[in-house]
Amino acid sequence: MTAPPATAASDAELIAGSRAEPEAFAALFDRYSAMLYRYVSRRLGPEVAEDLVGETFLVAFRRRDRYDLTCPDARPWLFGIVTKLVSRHHRTEAAHYRALTRSPVEAVAESPADRVADGVTATASRPLLAAALAGLSKGDRDVLLLIAWGDLSYEEVARALGIPIGTVRSRLNRARRKVREALGHTNPMRDEE
Repeated sequence: MTAPPATAASDAELIAGSRAEPEAFAALFDRYSAMLYRYVSRRLGPEVAEDLVGETFLVAFRRRDRYDLTCPDARPWLFGIVTKLVSRHHRTEAAHYRALTRSPVEAVAESPADRVADGVTATASRPLLAAALAGLSKGDRDVLLLIAWGDLSYEEVARALGIPIGTVRSRLNRARRKVREALGHTNPMRDEE
């Protein structure tokens, strides 16, 4: 007879355990550092991402005694911390988007042939998208990117930013409308054939 598989501890359990044994906090880093790195790298570029992810976990570790242990998922908390750190780099973020509008398009060929047409269209739209993102207010951009790149739900974004869910919805609606207008009311990821 084999033992049942051990279930992974929830984020809240890891944080609670790290209060007595600080090494337990490393499991959160292992779970979420790559996700946070991708998010920050998309917003500010890879040059800054590693430092901000490290700083995010340092801040989280220092504040772990204040974490609400009734929330089993720490992603909104971590994304809230990293979003605040990103806001300190607003000039870097704006410069990153301006650079994307001017940078040459890199041709990345993915193996499935049916993705090539979509990829070409999306890549060609990159300068317009970067300009649209740069033109959004900080609040609208944070909400849009936490949902699109952070893969958070409306409720998680509200928790991450400390705002009501209605505000998340209105900011997301406004951001999507502005991005659609900047892209000429087209979806570069949809195959138009």
